[in-house]
Amino acid sequence: MSLQTWWLFVVTVFFVSATPGPNMLLVMTHGARHGLRASLGTMAGCMTALIAMMSISAAGLGAVLKAWPMLFDTLRYVGAAYLVYLGYKSWRSPVNAQDEAAKLATPALVAESGFGKLFKSGFLVAASNPKAILFAAAFLPQFIDPTAAKLPQFSILLGTFAVIEMSWYMVYATGGLRIAPYLREARVLKAFNRISGGVFMGFGALMAAVHR
Repeated sequence: MSLQTWWLFVVTVFFVSATPGPNMLLVMTHGARHGLRASLGTMAGCMTALIAMMSISAAGLGAVLKAWPMLFDTLRYVGAAYLVYLGYKSWRSPVNAQDEAAKLATPALVAESGFGKLFKSGFLVAASNPKAILFAAAFLPQFIDPTAAKLPQFSILLGTFAVIEMSWYMVYATGGLRIAPYLREARVLKAFNRISGGVFMGFGALMAAVHR
């Protein structure tokens, strides 16, 4: 691909990745609750799922989902239900006014703050949206020169996407880290749980309602 085409891809992905969504909300939430270092597990989980889905799309699954709308809808509803479930857990997360004045509440989205738990949570949230496969199937080919070898071009685009996406993860996680001190008040933490839970449930409802 030409350098001009690559720069167009960079600018497009920069703004697409910056858009708030379930992944960014999860990273910000975990940054606030567990700190920047621990939230790296969440980022790694989200990125692993996205890279896998984009690779699967390149292998042709996007065409399969288009040809089999029932399969796509099944995956979409399962993903939507999972996001609603996460939102419900966050909304119902217990906050003890005495205990939580000194520390953050028990995380609503994962039982512990270990890397494996956070990685799994990030992976499942990112993988819950099958639209990412269709998006990659329609988006990536626009920047690939059909007359040149496709694998090297795909590798460049995938690597570029990963760098930009991870950079935005860091921005959102840092933002979560900045609001963490305010969450030591039980009243504020309860409001934070309700807001983040409501947003997650909203994402789930939109995923279930919006057609391809």
